[in-house]
Amino acid sequence: MAEIKRDLEDTARAERDAERTIGADWGWFVALGAALIAAGLLAVLFPVLTTVAANVAIGGILLAVGLLQVGQAFSVQRWDGFVWTLLSGLVYALAGLILAFFPLAGVLTLTVLVAALLIAAGLVELAWAFRGRGRAGSTWSVVNGLAALAAGTIIALGLPGTAMWVLGLLVGINFALSGARFLALGLGARRRLQGGVRS
Repeated sequence: MAEIKRDLEDTARAERDAERTIGADWGWFVALGAALIAAGLLAVLFPVLTTVAANVAIGGILLAVGLLQVGQAFSVQRWDGFVWTLLSGLVYALAGLILAFFPLAGVLTLTVLVAALLIAAGLVELAWAFRGRGRAGSTWSVVNGLAALAAGTIIALGLPGTAMWVLGLLVGINFALSGARFLALGLGARRRLQGGVRS
């Protein structure tokens, strides 16, 4: 019984610490929320461009990782993992080249990955909302979690026909809702500070 009481006290202390942290930096939460909302609106307005840009960006990252692995393999050639590191780096670099320079070739694959990512992100958002019931922004976490789950499901069910535009559109919606959550957290903390309600 004492252990449960101690756990509840620790949880309450952690909640107060989190509110103080958000309260001290509420402006950053508001700025992040506004930036995510703006990025989301742009992605919604230009969904095909967003889809292609995502492919190019991921291609660039894979290309960089592949080249780093190839460079690392040649820097320690006597290592017994030389061949495997070199082959792995070449595979990453080749995949990166294809996505970066021929982004339409990777749209379907990336769309499947993003569908899985959105479903997982939706589950995490819902878990966060359940854990933080009553906290500023928790309602937006529920909305964002449900939207991410819906987005992931719509993407998966609409393949392959919707792959060119649905990815940019739904990622934009997810960004905007994430931004709304951060905005609500920041503005809620500011309101509590201005009202003199401090934990």
